[in-house]
Amino acid sequence: MIYSLYIVNKAGGLVYQKDFTNNLEKLSSNEYLVLAGTFHGVHAITSKISPVHNSSGVEMLEADNFKLYCFQTLTGTKFLLITSTQQNNVDPYMKKIYDIYSDFVMKNPFHTPEMPIRSEQFDQSLLKFIKTINGP
Repeated sequence: MIYSLYIVNKAGGLVYQKDFTNNLEKLSSNEYLVLAGTFHGVHAITSKISPVHNSSGVEMLEADNFKLYCFQTLTGTKFLLITSTQQNNVDPYMKKIYDIYSDFVMKNPFHTPEMPIRSEQFDQSLLKFIKTINGP
């Protein structure tokens, strides 16, 4: 099950956040921004301290009750997917989410890069896709 999606710009700013279940505690707007900025910093530090040269940083974080997956694009945008602990191999899901993002955000002439995403088509397509994973 996919719980949430966060999209973080290359500067660490939260540009999109969506929960896909009602079971999550709602955070304040400020807490979501702090969460995105904190992950951005941790991601940058882990890429530097990794013993592997040219590491991309944190790709998956596993906790007792959830997993957090990170996909970073070539432009530095990060897609954070929070899932149940049973959810494995989210690579095809990340690719599809990125495709939806490309189609409805990046190809939108009215969208300003690095700014919050305000696209009804993106929301609807994303929700439709997540429902194929989570169920109705």
